[in-house]
Amino acid sequence: MTGTRTAPRGRAVVTVLALALALPAATAAAAHATPASAAPQAVDRQGDKATAPLQLPRPTGPFAVGRDTLHLVDTSRPDPWVPSAGARELMTSVYYPARHGGGRPTAYTSEAEARLLLEAGGLDKQISATAYSATRTFARAGARPASGRFPLVVLSPGFTAPRATLTHLAEDLASRGFVVATVDHAYESVGTAFPGGRILTCAACGPAEEPGMGKVVTEGRAKDLSYVIDRLTGREAAWRHSGMIDTGRIGAGGHSIGGAAALAVMSTDPRVRAGMNMDGHFHTEPVGLGKRPFLMLGSELDHTPGKGDGENWDSTWNGLNGWKRWLTVQGSGHFTFTDVPVLTGQAGVVDPAVPLSGERSEQITRAYIGAFFEQELRDRPQPLLDGPSPAHPEVGFPKR
Repeated sequence: MTGTRTAPRGRAVVTVLALALALPAATAAAAHATPASAAPQAVDRQGDKATAPLQLPRPTGPFAVGRDTLHLVDTSRPDPWVPSAGARELMTSVYYPARHGGGRPTAYTSEAEARLLLEAGGLDKQISATAYSATRTFARAGARPASGRFPLVVLSPGFTAPRATLTHLAEDLASRGFVVATVDHAYESVGTAFPGGRILTCAACGPAEEPGMGKVVTEGRAKDLSYVIDRLTGREAAWRHSGMIDTGRIGAGGHSIGGAAALAVMSTDPRVRAGMNMDGHFHTEPVGLGKRPFLMLGSELDHTPGKGDGENWDSTWNGLNGWKRWLTVQGSGHFTFTDVPVLTGQAGVVDPAVPLSGERSEQITRAYIGAFFEQELRDRPQPLLDGPSPAHPEVGFPKR
């Protein structure tokens, strides 16, 4: 669930999920306490394992949220990790503004995918796969689309992470009037379900340890994101509601290496008007962007200027010529901007090194990412992006 990240002084380019998500063991009291981010109800347990279904926060926008799932196959490219598998495959969840009423509940993830994720993160003894996979979502399958045309945002997760980890952000953006496509890149997660009962695991994890492979992964994902845009727009669109998309207003973003891929796709695809990176190390230079805007939202530990990965962000910042912001969040960690702290917090799993609650994590992520795309894809100026806000005192503006 981490991104592929090149650490200083030549350390390996990939931080494996088990190393990054394995949270410090909580004390018995802390593990059974209800954290600030938890749902109001008590956490059901079997011994030390949370067994009650978890819940994502309710979207904040005026629209209901629909969701379709697409299996996309780019026959022009072989899979880079398993060439014998044939063409490059992607799984995409498309969230869209919908009318209220109708539709069917959607699953957060399958139990098999949840089990692989929890095992890789060392959390299988603390959260049951059944509970994790049953996480309540708000998107509904078969929901009637809202009338009108809406900007498109494509989102890529961190390396080893499934697209489900970006669900609360995707649902919120859709409720605010964006079409959002979250993407699973074959063989780059600890486990993703594909048609035919296949669960593809992380064949890329070994090769990604080699020097220079962060750039390879990033550039491959940029091609994936362009292909998703191709299949969601145009005359031969694979999505039944493609007419909802305003093709002149397309953005990209992601977590960790998914955020690095957002910069890379802007360098190669002029259709992408705006990009954002949530706590990811950049593996490509910001060339060809012109004056297009970019948002860098980082953790305090890794992306404060002069700390952690700050030199990498400094270099990228200096190469950006359009509107740009560098934000850091106090008390945050690498997964702050994903579903992870929301769900693990509800299960009573805490990380003393990352004191920001799951509730504040999702509120900050939704507020600033939503404001950025409102401003850059809808031309609606957002004062929240101008400087520190009393509503979000954790968010600093080291550079703007």
